[in-house]
Amino acid sequence: MNYPPKNPILLLCLLFFQYSILAQDKLPIKFGKVSIEDFNVKSSLIDSNTSAIVVADVGSSEFIANTHEVSFSLIFKESKRIKIINKNGFDAATVTIPLFVSDAGKAERMEELEAVTYNIENGKVSSVKLDKPSVFTEKHSKNWIYKKFTFPALKEGSIIEYSYRVKSDFFFNLQRWIFQGVYPVLWSQYDADIPDFYKFAILSQGYHPFAVNTVKKTGASFSFIEHSVKNVSGNLYVTSRTAAEENSFKIAGSIDAHTWIMKDVPALKEEPYTTTISNAVSKIEFQLKQVAFPDMPVRDVTDSWQKVSEELLIDEDFGVPISNANNWLDAEMGNIVRGASTQKEKAGKIYEYVRDNYTSKPGSTFYVSMGLKEPYKNKNGSTAEINMLLIAMLRHQKITADPIILSTRNNGVTNEYYPLMDRYNHVIARVSIENEVIYLDATESRLAFGKLPLQDYNGHARIITNEARPVYFTADSVNETSTISVFIENGENGEMTGNFTNNLGYYRSLNIRSKLAARTIDDFTKELRQSYPSEIELSNVTIDSLRLLDEPVAVYYDLKFKSFGNDDIVYFNPMLSEAVTKNPFAAAERFYPVEMPYAIDETYTLNMDIPIGYKVDELPKSARVMLNENEGMFEYIISSSETKIQLRRKLVLKKANYLNEDYKSLRDFFAAMVSKEAEQIVFKKIK
Repeated sequence: MNYPPKNPILLLCLLFFQYSILAQDKLPIKFGKVSIEDFNVKSSLIDSNTSAIVVADVGSSEFIANTHEVSFSLIFKESKRIKIINKNGFDAATVTIPLFVSDAGKAERMEELEAVTYNIENGKVSSVKLDKPSVFTEKHSKNWIYKKFTFPALKEGSIIEYSYRVKSDFFFNLQRWIFQGVYPVLWSQYDADIPDFYKFAILSQGYHPFAVNTVKKTGASFSFIEHSVKNVSGNLYVTSRTAAEENSFKIAGSIDAHTWIMKDVPALKEEPYTTTISNAVSKIEFQLKQVAFPDMPVRDVTDSWQKVSEELLIDEDFGVPISNANNWLDAEMGNIVRGASTQKEKAGKIYEYVRDNYTSKPGSTFYVSMGLKEPYKNKNGSTAEINMLLIAMLRHQKITADPIILSTRNNGVTNEYYPLMDRYNHVIARVSIENEVIYLDATESRLAFGKLPLQDYNGHARIITNEARPVYFTADSVNETSTISVFIENGENGEMTGNFTNNLGYYRSLNIRSKLAARTIDDFTKELRQSYPSEIELSNVTIDSLRLLDEPVAVYYDLKFKSFGNDDIVYFNPMLSEAVTKNPFAAAERFYPVEMPYAIDETYTLNMDIPIGYKVDELPKSARVMLNENEGMFEYIISSSETKIQLRRKLVLKKANYLNEDYKSLRDFFAAMVSKEAEQIVFKKIK
């Protein structure tokens, strides 16, 4: 048995401690009440770069029983206060509230909107309310409309505050909550009261810890008025009374009352090598899994990938266009595949035809909006239409081709366990020829057969067939190998001359091809010369294999060094223009992963004559740095003889993606490389 402490001082300390904990979890402001003291917002999160700060953002969701019909509605409420520090924070005063619209046209409704701007004028707090006519409605897409408004009377130093509620008849659409954004957040709280009839998977993301993460179960009873034979949320609770009786009844159950609170959440800043900041933001999302009403069978709501795939295959905007006979292709397909003797050669010709003759418009969906015949005739379409046309043409020639849906790197990662279809924004082709599988994306020009754009390498994707198997396109699987060779020798008249050869990796080759599609070789040469100091001249720039898309590009040019011969001391960087001069990981810490586009294997070699009339006075020391034992390596091996200098520099990164726990070691690794590659050889004139 636990007895109360006999020491009264100890008892007072325990009571004070409990009160302090409760006080820490209490919202520190009162919405609608702004005093002069409230304008003096202090926080360690505020620095010279902070233009606005979210003082408090509080939301809640609850399920209510409709009195006019046997169904549930969702009520979502949000109240938010922001302090505008300077004019760079004025963007925070433009608010967008998304509302879902069903395919039948039924929409969520925004109600009770209030928005007020507070300023200090003549030593007093003044307020200006938003006029309701200043709220605009924008149709964003088929299933979403936006309510937008901007606060009036905005100044540097203003406090803005708004609140609203959204009533939704879509019980599955439990609002997500985002705790973090472009501005620091002092207090972010979300309360969700979820009846035990509805089983949601709670998907959380982000690195910032919860100050509060609790759930309390309480009893509940939901009352309905029965007007006719109806059901609760899709044949889940079927009544037996007639419209004439119109009696009320109740459904008993319990509620899981969730509370999530985060405090002092720093602004989320995008660091180098980030696919999209949305992968790192702290948030909570919900996916309805089951509905289980009293005395009714449990119904699984979350569709399996097999079911989703089966539905997509008979969808008029997805599976049907590629399953049709598409006889309108008959006239030209013979010409397109002429000369091909194997199925793989046919696939290559079809891919190249689509890639080279069709222009894709940016898109954010894997659905086809206007069939395939129109894009075929017009030679353009969305990215989905171009790749689905590719699949249709391959199937026309009896080549096995299936669509794969994925999310591109700039769109965010997907969840392989739950088919959340709004996460997917792209479709590519999977081609099976004999025992070989080839992945194709015809939306990027100059991309070779069997290669995918780097944007497609974003992890989990799904093959849309009856089996609906997953497939993974990871940046770690892409290895970019390149070699640079530099030869420098003593020429006539005491001049130092040399040549430079760069054999680029595939994706760097693609980058040069894309650049030169809109520019000339002279433009490229000019940019190349600017990367060298003035005492080094470039000439005879040549680029090989520019139009051979399956081959790596090679860049050649001649070098002439003007420093030697006149100066008594010459400082010479043996890395020339290839030195990494800046650490891309400048931030002291990072709270989300590093996402590079590919793994790296680079080799740089220098073979150099010691200039006639000079000797080596100082030579950098050789060094080798390992990254996490075996995940990467930087090697700088340099030596000299009486007449020669040799350098071999190698950089290997075996992975493209690194966890935030690896950030410090990755930062230190690059810092060591930058420092070493800045070192110079010192040549001294022989007297």
